[in-house]
Amino acid sequence: MQPRIAVLSGLLAIVSALWLFQGLGGNWRFVLDLRLGKLAALLLVAASVGMATILFQTVAQNRILTPAIMGFDALYLLIQSVMIASLGTVGFAGLPTGLKFAAEAAVMAGVAVALFGAMLGQARGDSIGRTILTGVVLGILFRSGATLVTRMLDPNEYSIVQQVSFANFSRPVTETTAWAAMVALPAMAAALWLAPRLDVLALGRDSAISLGLGHRRMVLFTLALVAVLTAVSTALVGPVALFGLIIAGFAHSILPDARHLRLLIAAALIAAVLLVGGQWAFERVLGLKATLSVVIEFLGGVFFLTLLLRGKVR
Repeated sequence: MQPRIAVLSGLLAIVSALWLFQGLGGNWRFVLDLRLGKLAALLLVAASVGMATILFQTVAQNRILTPAIMGFDALYLLIQSVMIASLGTVGFAGLPTGLKFAAEAAVMAGVAVALFGAMLGQARGDSIGRTILTGVVLGILFRSGATLVTRMLDPNEYSIVQQVSFANFSRPVTETTAWAAMVALPAMAAALWLAPRLDVLALGRDSAISLGLGHRRMVLFTLALVAVLTAVSTALVGPVALFGLIIAGFAHSILPDARHLRLLIAAALIAAVLLVGGQWAFERVLGLKATLSVVIEFLGGVFFLTLLLRGKVR
């Protein structure tokens, strides 16, 4: 195993042990079962976000972009707003968690795959740029639609929309973790299997085609994996716009010349260490006096500006 990968694995084992075993008392079996379910959800979200960001940056040939630029968070907010407006507070709260997760993930992944397929179906060299630009415009459209819907809600319903507008790492829907894993784990395995081809894809369109890679087919399949992983993580905890940017930045810094197999694994491990360790610190050290998602978005914004100022956009 690569030494740095081994170090990250050790760090993850340490923070996971802290998460699971600190403060156990009383009915420890019950508490441990709850923590195991929550830990599994956090690990799944972390790996999904980390791998999706690396895959998207490889396709986009740009290290300051994340899948959030394609409007996933705005679409998620629109879905929540429409469901609350249609079903009301009681009906929304009474939705089966499995059905709600499946619907959200299916809509987000379906819209993304339809967008990618339509835009990349045109054999032009600038198709990636146009696809990303279209995603940005659709994100604005989705957010505007969500704003329009929320203006018609009563204060109680609007407060629920506000709650789901931010990622909630403290209470992931552990009941849907098994369903999410059935979707996300095959996508992760496919990404690792495609790692050698991703190395070729990262060389650029002309170089990849000259080396015999089916560029458009590879790009479409990679973006489909991005859509699935992003939809799963968003449906589990809510929108996380800039977390992936931090993860990818650390992964490229730790393994600057690594190929995609190690890079994807490192991104998943870094994301898990940051998410589990950060949530442990916020819950057990700070006593839930702050919100991890807000801190992540702030640090992600600072990291984004740092990359721009240093000119590291590729």
